[in-house]
Amino acid sequence: MRPLPFSVFQKSCAPLLVLLLAAAIPVGALHGQSAELRFSIKGMAEGDTVFLANYYGNKMYYADTAVVGAKGKFQFPSPPAEKGGKYGLVLPENGFVEMIVTGNNIELEADRANLPGSVVVKTGRDTELFYDYLGFIQDMREKRAPIDARAQDSTMTEAEKAQLTQDLQVLNLQVEAEQDRIQEEHGSTLFAKMIRLVREPDVPDAPYDAANPQLWRYYKFRSMYWDRLDFADGRLVRDPALHNLLEQYWNGVMPQLPDTALAEVNKLISRAKSDPDMFKYFVHFFTFSAEKSQVMCMDKVFVDLVDRYYASGMADWLNEEQLKKVMDRAEDLRYALCGNRIPNVILPDTTQQEWVSLYDVESEYTLLSIWESTCGHCKKEMPKLEELYAEWHPKGLEIYAIGNDFEPEPWLKFLRTKDIGDWIHVSDNPEINAADSATALIMAGVTTLQSLNFRTTFDVYATPKMFLLDRDKKVIAKQVGAEQISEILMRMEAEKARQ
Repeated sequence: MRPLPFSVFQKSCAPLLVLLLAAAIPVGALHGQSAELRFSIKGMAEGDTVFLANYYGNKMYYADTAVVGAKGKFQFPSPPAEKGGKYGLVLPENGFVEMIVTGNNIELEADRANLPGSVVVKTGRDTELFYDYLGFIQDMREKRAPIDARAQDSTMTEAEKAQLTQDLQVLNLQVEAEQDRIQEEHGSTLFAKMIRLVREPDVPDAPYDAANPQLWRYYKFRSMYWDRLDFADGRLVRDPALHNLLEQYWNGVMPQLPDTALAEVNKLISRAKSDPDMFKYFVHFFTFSAEKSQVMCMDKVFVDLVDRYYASGMADWLNEEQLKKVMDRAEDLRYALCGNRIPNVILPDTTQQEWVSLYDVESEYTLLSIWESTCGHCKKEMPKLEELYAEWHPKGLEIYAIGNDFEPEPWLKFLRTKDIGDWIHVSDNPEINAADSATALIMAGVTTLQSLNFRTTFDVYATPKMFLLDRDKKVIAKQVGAEQISEILMRMEAEKARQ
């Protein structure tokens, strides 16, 4: 697992920016500081408007505005030291200049026609180190270009290929050596901390007695992954490299298993608590990632994070309305999390008179299926469900199907004409959902509020929606199709046979 040095600090360009109006560093926070950011850029017209923007993760936000004076000169008050990080000047016609802000003076000159190649840093240690490194990387790219071009030659001999590989390794070692030098000579600077973010761990070879060397190296890599981050320095949230690290960890390093993810995520957030900016970024990143994840059952992580950090009042960066939206979303998902017992459902069957309780279904497995008679996807899934039922009902599977039609007639007609499934069919109807009727039924113990509100209870925003349950009605799998359910059942039965 070697570093990828030539992807480090690649030339930025303004079309890639996402400039949002909600500034991460409010303009008011910038003023009243003694340090200044001073610029002289050739080719700028007097009266031009320029913007100071700060990175926040992988996006940029407006922080301040200035008007260009005579000879292309302009300035900004420096953001305070604790709000340091990677910032950028956004110039007319997509011009862009980056810098490392630390709360001290920065002064640089440049030619707008040649950015960033013309930048000369007069003052600002971290920014000077940054541009020195950019120049070094550009030299390395130029040395690598003929190697890459030569590698496209399909007539090369094996000896020539080996020589190219060796030449490339030499360049990589030179980049690593330069990164090491920066750490040794300037290790206390913010820029040195940024360099560490893009340097992958140097994972040792597995010991000779390791049963699975590849697996051993994976766990070692995972254990070393976050050694490169100073969790106590919140300025690093204003560097895209941190966001890239988080995305790589979430999508490619951390096992995509909800319980494992939950443990790993909370461990990292705990480490980030020493700095409010770092804590906020980690909590937000993992909460948002868990909510949008397409991995089955990962909503368990989302709900846990909301309970721990939002409902507890620790997410103090949200206003009341924003907090309510997050917490409401967690409530939508809470009742059908993997591993939890699903709420009971008690609804009338096709006679609309006999009430059937989900908890009364005696079976090794139960498939709770919510569907609609007018849903095209549901209709395509029905034959597959019938095949599933034919194969697995003798082995202990029952299906509890809830008709999501708001009126019972289309649902009943579809069942009669299509002769769908010899399993349990239930639904609600406008009569039992009327306020007086619903209250009377609930008070009499015939049904429950969660049953009559099953669309909310199970977050039914699209159909079909299916939950595979065990004997105790705990969720095994969710939002899966009939074919996936069959595979899951096969794996579970195989596991039982091995025990």
